[in-house]
Amino acid sequence: MKQIFHKIMSFAMAFVVLFSTMSFSVNMHYCGDTLVETAIFNKAKGCGMKMEKPATDGCSITKKSCCNDEQVLVDGQDQLQIQFDNISLEQQVFIASFVYTYINLFEGAYSSISSFETYIPPLVSKEIFKLDETYLI
Repeated sequence: MKQIFHKIMSFAMAFVVLFSTMSFSVNMHYCGDTLVETAIFNKAKGCGMKMEKPATDGCSITKKSCCNDEQVLVDGQDQLQIQFDNISLEQQVFIASFVYTYINLFEGAYSSISSFETYIPPLVSKEIFKLDETYLI
């Protein structure tokens, strides 16, 4: 039980470290005020209504596009404490007490105390349950 719990907790802590240090981007494409597409880790494709540039360079009148692209960046944590050279006294006390209680947590769970290990049971001379049987016919 202790080993299974230990494996589950170590797996969960590995995921916490992975997802807290990972950064990603979310791209969203809007047509007007309506969200059309959302993409994670890559650019949103869009709705296919891109405005084309005018064919002549002399034309100065351009229409504003109704489509809009937004990008949200989620930055991960990049300042991890790798070395434990500067641990305060309170942190040392906490780590020592945590390790002590975790080691002793499952110590008494597997030992069962039996109060009648030294006594032998009496020998059965008669089967009492057969003497008191009654049958309804």
